[in-house]
Amino acid sequence: MKSDSRIFIVGHNDSVENSLRGYFKSHGFTRVKSNTQDHVNVLDQSSVAAFFKKFKPEYVFLGSVRSGGIVANQKYPAEFLYENDLSQALIMEASYQSRVKKLLYFSSSCVYPKDAKQPMKESSFLTGALEETSAAYSAAKIAGVKLCQAYKSQYGFNAIAAVPATLYGPGSDSDMENAHVLGALIAKFHKAKKDGASEVKVWGSGRPRREFLFVDDFVRACLFLMNHYNESQLINVGSGYDVTIKELAGMIKAASGFKGKIIFDATKPDGVKRKLLDSSRIKKLGFTLKMSLAKGIEMAYQWYSCL
Repeated sequence: MKSDSRIFIVGHNDSVENSLRGYFKSHGFTRVKSNTQDHVNVLDQSSVAAFFKKFKPEYVFLGSVRSGGIVANQKYPAEFLYENDLSQALIMEASYQSRVKKLLYFSSSCVYPKDAKQPMKESSFLTGALEETSAAYSAAKIAGVKLCQAYKSQYGFNAIAAVPATLYGPGSDSDMENAHVLGALIAKFHKAKKDGASEVKVWGSGRPRREFLFVDDFVRACLFLMNHYNESQLINVGSGYDVTIKELAGMIKAASGFKGKIIFDATKPDGVKRKLLDSSRIKKLGFTLKMSLAKGIEMAYQWYSCL
């Protein structure tokens, strides 16, 4: 990609979309658009077709238009499945018809089976049952991967798919009810500190393990893959280590300065016990991460506390 390349980012004003836009702006890219900033209705075929005809994107970064944590997945399974399936199908077809040079699709670690061997290799894709609490979103993200593979196989269209660990950072969704666990906990601990609360309740037992990836590291990985990866097989992008939700809560407590207790509500669902990606393939290609989890949490909390 060059500084005058026409770039289109699809998302839902989330941390990935914001970080991609921020990176391109700070590095002198002059022709970058996104569906949220430029009011492209990616759920409407005519709107998508009109935008592609006028802007003629050369590179497309295709993310979710709906995502969230366990609560949101259980509340809105129909929207998660319908809106993501529809938008990615419309964008994929428009990209192919418009002769986009390359498309990078953002999948999710939930595409792997709930009982997949840890750490999860790309070869685990479609080898077992999904985690029930995120099944609708998982199905949509699986469909997106298969879209990439189908368009590449049938048409020779250069569409690739990456599977990031759970993303976080400045710009992340921090809705206490609907966000992924790290963003939701940042909001909970910040509110508890402001209110002078004596405790923070955390869903589940605290025992499940999760892997997190700072959003700027994922943006760097996206650009790396755009330049160095063209295979049909999806590719993992993770930090290579995970923590328990209990450990995560302790780290966010420390970053926030909250002095009260942490209470785990074991009556609430844990989700899958562990989700750790095997990211050896992208590392062998030469990609390395920069941000530690502790420092990343500090930066994410500082951003949120200044809103």
